[in-house]
Amino acid sequence: MPVHTQAGEPRRPPFDAEAARRLREALGMTPAHVAYGIAAAYGMPLSPATVAAWEAGERAPSEAELTALAGALWCAPGELLGAPDTLHEYRLALGLAAADLARRIGMDPAGYARLEAGGRWRGTERQAAALAEALALPLPALIRFTGRDALLTELLTSAATTRWQAYVRPVGKVVPLPRARLREVLQDLHADYQATMAATLHWGGGERAEESGRAGRAFLDGILTEFWARAGAAHH
Repeated sequence: MPVHTQAGEPRRPPFDAEAARRLREALGMTPAHVAYGIAAAYGMPLSPATVAAWEAGERAPSEAELTALAGALWCAPGELLGAPDTLHEYRLALGLAAADLARRIGMDPAGYARLEAGGRWRGTERQAAALAEALALPLPALIRFTGRDALLTELLTSAATTRWQAYVRPVGKVVPLPRARLREVLQDLHADYQATMAATLHWGGGERAEESGRAGRAFLDGILTEFWARAGAAHH
């Protein structure tokens, strides 16, 4: 069932309604108990119907409500969330305040807030490493949040379509993986791209060049996802 939010509200976290219901029932609580606990401990008046709507997937709690709900259910906020995708969601899953995270990575709070809102990464390598550690980010997520996806895609495309050996070092500067692993992955991508192009050219018929072009473009369109899969990195 879709989750409804009011116009103008900030984006709601990826709430796991089933997890909320399961955790509540495991504690032997009713929605009324949860609503009372949130009101008493966090000063947020809520009706049992609101809690029930969260569990039914009809509504999702705000960030503040999610933190309060986690407190009432004696769990971490991350236990009430689906798989995080945005920087905001990774932070929220750990129950960190934006200002606290900004201080931890040595970034101005206003600058970090702009980053979560979709702004361009302007931090240093040290700050990127601190961000990855603080949020336990998978490598693909770190590359995406620090704005290096486009550069990596460009390098991978060149490696697949030209001499892959020339791109081991440039890719290694973007992705901190062992050199031997990068060589293996880039060589495989190059070989598979060339095989894809050769296979479609041998189909015969007057449209073989056009088919080859489409197959090649499809391969390159998915090359970043394919790279992460072959490199053995979780892609979130």
